[in-house]
Amino acid sequence: MELINYYKLLSKKYPNIDAVSEEIINLTAILKLPKGTEHFITDIHGEFESFNHIMRNASGTVKRKIDLTFGDKLTEKEKKDLASLVYYPKEKLNFFKSEKIVDDNWYETTIYHLVLLIRKVSYKYTRSKVRKALPDSFDYIIEELMQEQEDLESKQKYFNHIIKTIISTERADDFIIDICDTIVRLVVDRLHIVGDVYDRGPSSDLIMDDIIDHHNVDIQWGNHDVIWMGAAAGSKACMANVIRIALRYGSMKILQEGYGINLMPLASLAMEKYIDNSLERFQPKFEKNNNIKEKDLKLIAGMQKAIAIIQFKLEGQVIMRNPDFEMQDRLFLDKIKDDYKTVEIEGKEYTLLDNYFPTLDINNPYTLSQEEKEAIDIIAHSFIQSEKLQEHVETLYGKGSVYLICNDNLLYHACIPMNENKEFQKFTFEGEEYSGKGLFDFLDLRLREGFFNKEKKSNQKNLDIIWYTWCGPISPLFGKDKMATFERYFIEDKKTHKENYNNYFNFRDEITISNKILEEFGIVENKGKIITGHIPVKAKKGESPVKADGKLFVIDGGFSYPYQKVTGIAGYTLIYNSQAMILVSHEPFETHEATIYENVDMIPKEVYVHEVSKRVLVEDTDNGKDIKANIEILKELLHAYRKGLIEQK
Repeated sequence: MELINYYKLLSKKYPNIDAVSEEIINLTAILKLPKGTEHFITDIHGEFESFNHIMRNASGTVKRKIDLTFGDKLTEKEKKDLASLVYYPKEKLNFFKSEKIVDDNWYETTIYHLVLLIRKVSYKYTRSKVRKALPDSFDYIIEELMQEQEDLESKQKYFNHIIKTIISTERADDFIIDICDTIVRLVVDRLHIVGDVYDRGPSSDLIMDDIIDHHNVDIQWGNHDVIWMGAAAGSKACMANVIRIALRYGSMKILQEGYGINLMPLASLAMEKYIDNSLERFQPKFEKNNNIKEKDLKLIAGMQKAIAIIQFKLEGQVIMRNPDFEMQDRLFLDKIKDDYKTVEIEGKEYTLLDNYFPTLDINNPYTLSQEEKEAIDIIAHSFIQSEKLQEHVETLYGKGSVYLICNDNLLYHACIPMNENKEFQKFTFEGEEYSGKGLFDFLDLRLREGFFNKEKKSNQKNLDIIWYTWCGPISPLFGKDKMATFERYFIEDKKTHKENYNNYFNFRDEITISNKILEEFGIVENKGKIITGHIPVKAKKGESPVKADGKLFVIDGGFSYPYQKVTGIAGYTLIYNSQAMILVSHEPFETHEATIYENVDMIPKEVYVHEVSKRVLVEDTDNGKDIKANIEILKELLHAYRKGLIEQK
C-alpha cells in the first residue's frame, strides 16, 4: 500500500505513460554524455584577485578550449585577445574601444568566434542544462546561434541576420558580456574548494561573495575557515584568533569594512595599556608595500598585543574546562614568574622577550581584566550581529563539510591523524573514542551544532570543539602537535617555535597508507584518489605535489602571498575532466589590468597529467548512480501504469 501511495505521489510529476517514457529516454541519454569538468583549488587565504582570475580562466581550461576550437585559424595574439575578452569582457571591450578597433566588422567577427567557442564548451551538456545557464536577456538568441549550422546555405543568412540585428540594435556589448560570462560558467561543471578561504590575505569576504553566486561549488573546511565559523557562532576564543591574525597580517579591512566588526574597544584598550611601551614583537606583517603612518602602525601593534593576551586567557579557559583535549601543555600565563621576566616551559626556564603585561593578574592569570572583558563583549556582539558574516558562514555550512567523497575522490583539507604505528589516532571525548572517518563525522556534527545552536546556553562544549578543530593536536584540519603562537611572540629559542607535523605526513607518500585511508571511507582503492591542501609544497626545493604514486595530491603550492617565498610558485590547482586529471602550477598573478591591456594571461604549467584509459561518462559518476536509481523508479511507475494500478491523467 505504501508503494502505491509513493507511485501516486510521483504520478503528479509524471501523469501518464508518455511523460514517464520521455523522462526515461532523456535520463538514459544523459548517462552517455561525457562527465563535466571538475576544478579543485585550496588554501586561497583571502587572495581575491588571484582567485577571481583562476576562476575566470579555469586554470587554463578556457585557453585550451580556444586552442581546440580555432587551432591555427587564429594567430596567437588573436587567441590571447579572445581569451582576455572572455575573462574580463566589460573591461576588455573598453580597452578595444580606446584603441579604436571596434566597428561593425569587429563585432561580427568577435560574436561569431564566441558562438563557436560556446558550442565547444557546452557540447557535453544537455540542451536543458545549457538553457538554465544562459542569461535571461539573450537566452533565446544564444540558444539559436548555438544550434544553427551556418555552413548550410539555407541557414547562413538566418545566422548572419541574427548577428547583424544584435549590432544594429546596439546590444552587441551586452551580448558579448553575457556570452563570455556564460562560457566561463559552462567551462567548469563543479568547483571544489579544499579549505582555507580565510585569513592572511585581505579579501576573503569578496571570495565568499563569489562562492555564494557560483552555480555548483562545495567546500571542505580548513582550520582557518573554522575559526571564522566559531567566531560567527559566538566563540570568543575563535574571535580573538580571527582578530589577532587580521592585525598581524595587516588585513583589518575585512573585519571593519567587510563585516562591520567594531574594533574601537580594542583600540581604546591598546592606547590605554600598551601604546607607550615597546611593541617590537607585534609589528604587523604586511604582504605588500603599504603607506600606513608610523603612529597607525604602533596602534595596530598595540591592538595585536592586546588581543593576543586576551586570546591566551580565553584559550586557557577552554583548555581548563576540557581536560579531554589534553592541551595542558599550552597553558603559559600561569608559568610566568612573579617578576614577569621569565616563563617555565616543559621544565625549562626561558627569558621573555617582552615582559610588559599590564592586564595580567599573576594570581588569576586566565581571568580577563574588567577592560578586557568589556572590549571582548562589545566585539562579540559585532560578530553575532554582522549580517554579512552570518550569511557567509551559513554558506560555509550549507555548501561545506569536513570531508567529501565525489566521483571516487576523497577530499579533505589537511590529514587523517595517525600514530607512529600507522594506525588512525584516537581522540577521546566524554568517554567516547573517535578515529579515522568516525573522527571526521564527529567533528562535522559538533561544528554544525555549534553554529545552529548558538542561542542555547548549553552550546559551550560545541564552541570549544570548534576551537579545538582550529588548533588541537588530533584535529584533522590542523595536523600538528601544537600552535606555537605564545612561543613565537615571547621566546627567542627557535626550538620552542617548532610545530611538529602529525605522523600522517611522514607516511602519506606510501601507497598502502593511501589505500588504507580510501578503504576507511569506503572507496575502491584502484579507482580512488585523495586530494588535500594545508601544507604548501616546496616546489622550488624539488618537492612533488603528487604523492603515493599518483594516489594522493597536495595542491597547496603557495596561493597565499607569504608562502610564495617558500614554494617558489603561486599555487597548484587540479582539473578533472572526462579524459584526464591535470595538475597545474601557477606563477604569481600580476593584475587584472595586465591581462586586459597586455594579454598577460598567467597560463598555468602542467606538472602532472593522468589520462584515463576510457573516457569517463556521466554513467560512471555519482550523478550517474543517482540517475540510474531514478530510471529504475520510473520503470516501476511505468509498470504500475501499464498494469492499471495507477490511473493516467
